[in-house]
Amino acid sequence: MSSPLSNQRILVIVGDIYEDLELWYPKLRMLEAGAEVVVAGPEANTVYAGKNGYPCKSDAALHAIDPSAFDGLLVPGGFMPDKLRREQVVLDIVRHFHDEQKLIAAICHGGWIPISAGVYRGIRVTGSLGIKDDLINAGAIWEDAAVVIDNHHVSSRKPDDLPEFCKGMLEVLTRTH
Repeated sequence: MSSPLSNQRILVIVGDIYEDLELWYPKLRMLEAGAEVVVAGPEANTVYAGKNGYPCKSDAALHAIDPSAFDGLLVPGGFMPDKLRREQVVLDIVRHFHDEQKLIAAICHGGWIPISAGVYRGIRVTGSLGIKDDLINAGAIWEDAAVVIDNHHVSSRKPDDLPEFCKGMLEVLTRTH
C-alpha cells in the first residue's frame, strides 16, 4: 500500500526551547504518512531541550543542509525561532523553499523565521497572537484561523491547531507531487 508522502523529505528546524508539541506532532504525522523527516539544528547529533522539557536530537547541522534535497520545511514555535531567525543559514534555507514554492509550515512563534527571511509580504498567514503585529508589519495578511494555507505556505496559531495544521501540510505536500 502506497503512503501519501512516499519519496518525500521534510526538513524540521530545532533549537533550544522549541515548542515540544509543535515539533513532535507534525514530525510523527509526516512519518506516519510515509515521509522521511530530517531534524536540523545549529549542531548535528545534539540534544535540544523543548520548552516543556522534551528532548529532540538533531540529525544534521543546519549549515550542512542542502534545501534542494527536501520537499517541505517545518518551523515549530517556542522561544527557538527568536534566536534562530538571526542565523543567515536559516534565512537562506527558508528563502530557498519560498523561491522553489515548496512547503513552508510555521506554527505559533515559528512565523518569526519566515518574517526575518522576508517571505511573508502579501501572504495570508496566522500565528500566535503574540506575533500578530510582527506578521502584519512584515507585510503579511493576518487571519485569525486554526490554519491558513496560501499557495505553499501553511500556518497555525498554537498547539490546539495541530490537527488542522498537519492536514494543511499534507494538502500542500500531496498536491505538489
